[in-house]
Amino acid sequence: MPRILAIDYGLKRIGLAVTDELKIIATALDTTTTEKIWTFLEEYLKNNEVEAFVVGMPVDLEGNDTDATPHVKGFVKKLGKIYPQIPVHLQDERFTSKLAAQSMVLGGTKKKDRQQKTNIDKISATIILQGFMGI
Repeated sequence: MPRILAIDYGLKRIGLAVTDELKIIATALDTTTTEKIWTFLEEYLKNNEVEAFVVGMPVDLEGNDTDATPHVKGFVKKLGKIYPQIPVHLQDERFTSKLAAQSMVLGGTKKKDRQQKTNIDKISATIILQGFMGI
């Protein structure tokens, strides 16, 4: 059964999360560098069926574009060209990094692990996916 893959795009790193096959649970998948995202997606899609991408869209508190928005829009455009058969959905990503950090604290994650930005990125992707799923 196909999954939904969430992407928290950043200029240096990209956090990824995925649903289970029944689309009930969102789970952190991995973090990769921005330069390696296309190789990562190619390899992932060889072994896993994905029915949709969900990409976090950065907006400010009023819902306006941020400095990062044009970069994400460019990524989304390229994603749609490379994988035209897979729909791309945009999801508001306001506060996901803060929520990710808070969830790590509440979950008892060690300070050393909370300082790893790669962990925050993939948890942010999970929060984006949960928002899309309405969890």
